Amino acid sequence: MKARIGDRLVVEGPRDDTHRRTGVVTEVRGRGGAPPYQVRWFDEDHDVLVYPGPDARIEQDTDEPGTL
Repeated sequence: MKARIGDRLVVEGPRDDTHRRTGVVTEVRGRGGAPPYQVRWFDEDHDVLVYPGPDARIEQDTDEPGTL
């Protein structure tokens, strides 16, 4: 898994009765984009350190200069 600042981290709920969590990566602490990540969840007002598991994925930030 590789991420950059501004990418979204999406964690699927492990069970049907739990919801998906989505947040923005605010800091990459691993080498070369690897975890762990500082993430600001969209439903919280502070950053947390996240070691993503197998139910997580990165959605790349497409709002880079020069991209449409």
